[in-house]
Amino acid sequence: MAHTTVRAKVFRDNTGVATEIPVILTEFGVIQPLVDYLLNKSKTHSFSWMQKLTQGIGLLLDYWEANRSCFDDPKELFESFVERLYSGTNGENGTDPSGLYWNGKRRVLVRQLVLQISGFMDWMAEKDGVNSLNPWREATRCEEMLNWAAWNQKHNRAFLAHTWDRNGASQAVKRARNILLKKTLFVYNGGVKYFPEDKIEDVLFAGFIVPGKQRSRRIEERLNVRDMLITMLMHYGGVRVSEPFHLYVHDVLPDPIRPQKAYVRIFHPSDGQAPPDWRDATGNPIECIRESYLRGKYGLRPRDKYALSDQLHAGWKENAVELPGSFMSIVWFPTWTGELFLKLWNFYMIQRAVKDCDHPFAFITKDGKPYSIDSFMRAHKRAVERIGLVAAKGCGTTPHGHRHAYGQRMSDAKIAPLFIKRAMHHKSLESQIVYTEPSAKKVTDMLDVAARRLDESVSAPPIDFLKYGFEDVDPLGLFSGPNPKLRRT
Repeated sequence: MAHTTVRAKVFRDNTGVATEIPVILTEFGVIQPLVDYLLNKSKTHSFSWMQKLTQGIGLLLDYWEANRSCFDDPKELFESFVERLYSGTNGENGTDPSGLYWNGKRRVLVRQLVLQISGFMDWMAEKDGVNSLNPWREATRCEEMLNWAAWNQKHNRAFLAHTWDRNGASQAVKRARNILLKKTLFVYNGGVKYFPEDKIEDVLFAGFIVPGKQRSRRIEERLNVRDMLITMLMHYGGVRVSEPFHLYVHDVLPDPIRPQKAYVRIFHPSDGQAPPDWRDATGNPIECIRESYLRGKYGLRPRDKYALSDQLHAGWKENAVELPGSFMSIVWFPTWTGELFLKLWNFYMIQRAVKDCDHPFAFITKDGKPYSIDSFMRAHKRAVERIGLVAAKGCGTTPHGHRHAYGQRMSDAKIAPLFIKRAMHHKSLESQIVYTEPSAKKVTDMLDVAARRLDESVSAPPIDFLKYGFEDVDPLGLFSGPNPKLRRT
């Protein structure tokens, strides 16, 4: 079935508010049950989650069109579909008579797609009174034990574990899906790839320069202060690359305790407290959330609600936020960097003040429009290359390498995990592992130190090979001689 996916605005009432969802268009029109399901889920799920579901449904439609003549039972078709997501569709000779030519997908992606499709099918089965493609069945004893183990693991880590319903869980663990998915692989990340600490000052003060102004003695003319500020928020404040693009001009103030340091709050794009500069007819500030503020005063949406392809888009991961106001406060580390940030911010505010801006976002283009993540990524790449580095994820020199550097710096400073969790705005202690996991080199260096410490404490003699009837087996003197390099312990 020929189909395509588009972004659609759905008006559900007579107001001017639209809900944006991805829609699959076929030769017969839209898939209406999917539209209804996504409208229901739009209250609690992100647009990217909905895009992933439509991707999975699109793959299922493609597979059904190419292979429907092979199956009489829809459940068998769906089971085979899942197998092909894992294996791909190319035969041993590289051909695929179905014409799909899929490559096998990673286990974690297959699990995500199948669970999302199964949830949609369950909803449709309950709504229309039909059978689901991947129904629930009674779990085997082994599956029930594994389900209990998974439930207990989540329960032990949950902050509100005391509110969980164990009786309800006892019923849930007795069920299993008809189609069993492969377990996701446990992967060592090979150590965090973080931006090199000895190069951060170079990239800030020699990388982010204004072309043609390299010799100017005025810092605001010579340097691209805007991109420096964004980089500092990531490297010294630990935020993700998308999060500075939600910052308003109102969100940076002198710290009330240490006025020479910047107090930066990044508010939730939709639910964050709006600034007090939108007033009603009587001149009083309108108290509202930022989504209402953007729509009412500027005719804009929160930046995470624009399409991925839109220049205004900036993602938002549901971090832990502070109340009241729903914001993340930046924790500067080392703390002196908050003072440098405030000085540069004041320079930048002077530059921004002369621009004609019809929005509250702090970081702007030369024309006064909201600055895009893509533009910053390109500027960051040029800055990194300008100081002689290669811009690559494997080298830690992409923007996300700064957040990794922040977490690694805290870990190296022996800061307690609970404080790292708060500084990085994680919901759980486990979230910080990817940012603080030691590299293979650090593990080797640590073991070398431990081995030397062990050698100093153990006075074992060299291995006596003559005792075992061997002669001339140690021409390099590794085990014998006055200073053997390898010793028996």
